[in-house]
Amino acid sequence: MSRIVERAYTVRIGVCPGSFDPVTNGHVDIFERASKLVDKLIVVIAENPNKKYLFTLEERAELIRQSVSHIPNVEVDFGSGLLNDYVKSRDSHIIIRGLRALSDFEYEFQRALFSKYLDDDIETVFIMTNNKYAFVSSTGIRELAKFGGKLEGLVPTVVKEALENKFNTLQKK
Repeated sequence: MSRIVERAYTVRIGVCPGSFDPVTNGHVDIFERASKLVDKLIVVIAENPNKKYLFTLEERAELIRQSVSHIPNVEVDFGSGLLNDYVKSRDSHIIIRGLRALSDFEYEFQRALFSKYLDDDIETVFIMTNNKYAFVSSTGIRELAKFGGKLEGLVPTVVKEALENKFNTLQKK
């Protein structure tokens, strides 16, 4: 006689935080790979009041939405305050961080330890970037765009166009 065991299905929700000013192909690569590890991936745009952003929160959200439209289980949201509080509010316990270099790891490892200190149930998962994006950062992209550098292959087309429009508008002022 066989015995049937019932199990409650738990949805695995991952939270991938960042400022994404702007989103790059390196970010999109991380989102694509992370989306395969969870049932739902929430890309949360964090606002740091000490930073000056090129794009507004709404612009960044729209650029991300368009850049990940091919990934069905990705949602874009906004967050402020403690990341752990946001993660818990979304019924998650998984933070996903992309890493480019050893310096990223040192910084993110310290953040992960703080997160673990605040809530032992929250896990941080690190995903290494694809080698072809290891040198790409949002800061570098903004600088490259400001001076008319080649953006092809580094950012989604929609982001390239938004950067070109933004800097053309700024130059006209």
